[in-house]
Amino acid sequence: MKKLIVVNNPKNWKLHVPGIDIISAQDYLISSKYTNERNLRVFNLCRDYSYQSKGYYVSLLAEARGHKVIPGVKNMRDFKAPAVIKHISDEIDNLIQKSLHKLTGTEFVLSIYFGQNVSPQYLELSQELYRLFQAPLLRAKFVFKQKWFIQSIRPICVDEIPESHMEFVDKFAQEYFEKTRYASSREEDYLYDLAILTNPDEVEPPSNAEAIQHFVKAAEDTGFRVEMITRKDYPRVGEFDALFIRETTNVNHYTYSFARRAQSLGIAVIDDPDSILRCSNKVYLQELMQAAKIHSPKTIIAHAENRHTLAKEIGFPMVIKSPDSSFSMGVKKATNKEELEQILDEMFEHSDLLIAQEFTPTEFDWRVGVLDGKPLYACKYHMAKGHWQIYNWESDDKKSEAFSGKCESVPIEMVPHGIVKTALRICSLIGNGLYGVDLKEWHGHPIVIEVNDNPSIDAGIEDGVGKSKVYLAVMRSLRHRIEERMNAAQHKLQQHERDFWNY
Repeated sequence: MKKLIVVNNPKNWKLHVPGIDIISAQDYLISSKYTNERNLRVFNLCRDYSYQSKGYYVSLLAEARGHKVIPGVKNMRDFKAPAVIKHISDEIDNLIQKSLHKLTGTEFVLSIYFGQNVSPQYLELSQELYRLFQAPLLRAKFVFKQKWFIQSIRPICVDEIPESHMEFVDKFAQEYFEKTRYASSREEDYLYDLAILTNPDEVEPPSNAEAIQHFVKAAEDTGFRVEMITRKDYPRVGEFDALFIRETTNVNHYTYSFARRAQSLGIAVIDDPDSILRCSNKVYLQELMQAAKIHSPKTIIAHAENRHTLAKEIGFPMVIKSPDSSFSMGVKKATNKEELEQILDEMFEHSDLLIAQEFTPTEFDWRVGVLDGKPLYACKYHMAKGHWQIYNWESDDKKSEAFSGKCESVPIEMVPHGIVKTALRICSLIGNGLYGVDLKEWHGHPIVIEVNDNPSIDAGIEDGVGKSKVYLAVMRSLRHRIEERMNAAQHKLQQHERDFWNY
């Protein structure tokens, strides 16, 4: 892969890097030579990365052209985000304290040149900060208040390097640009980087281990380089082109923070934060369905003022749900007034609003998986043996039918038309993400029970009919989202260029 260094003015370039072209930002932005060139790695060493500066547009245009660029636009935005700086400081706190513990004073500035520092004692810290921020030339400021932490970090240009450091920096630059990892054949096989967020300790994750492997294979077949990440990798979200969350989501949970950060950086993400916010709260969903006249079990939003009228309004048995319940947890059934009062007392301690719903017993629930407004899969989820829900969390044997009922994968064309139509309609009101709609057939009509933004896709269950097509559909959707964003960015840049020359 050919390498290219882009600077504001090549005449001011002071480093000796043989075999690599040094060009101006202006040339890179307007020359058709670089517009059409492929297999190009761009090192953006402009003096300014601020929004809509030439340095910013070099990275933006490089991404739109399909060039590999360091730093990327996502990394540039990290420099301006205090919350990101703080989170990273917390994440690498042990390394910071170990590296700086001998210092006296209350401030320290660390210059990071191509992942290194002129003092070997700061090498490990320098390499870690380069890995996190992905800019060749960096300057980090640390302050001491009971312990050391990062106050700020920013990219610098060659002009800001002290003359006394130039000999070291020249050596670091030659080592950096000689690395073969930038031109490895493996990198050329993949177009984009995908992170799959999982929690290895989660008892009932949305995808089992076999399904995760199917997702990885589908991603690689779609052009992704895949990396499995966990909670500790939050600072690295900006390194990826797409994020796929395969961990149970909730608004008051770090999964929402991951989704929100990805969205703010322009990264393709499933589940997106808007879907998490809307689907994880049953109060919102109930209001949405009521406004759209979508059938659901008779439902009342319960609060302290109307709790004593619920029995009269709905009758028994009655189902009480926590607004953010999932996988049948946080869902209780009251068969009489005494049980109802006890359940309400317990659940009102955690939420001011609850969902009170008529009990609609059926042999099974329908689940329709929906992606990008189209049906992805369909299943029948039977109730746990001797229980009124799909899952019986009070069962001691988590592998028996007493814990979870039988699941059947059903071809979409074999699902009643009204079930599919209703599932697609409710999803259209929420977004264009990946959803699992739970429905029942009740008195001849489809009724929506809930919509899940992080639906189960387990090997041997939800993929029973579609097989590999289920996994490929998700990965193709993520790739499509990336390319839509890139095309929009390229269009915007071309418009800016036209406006500039017309001016």
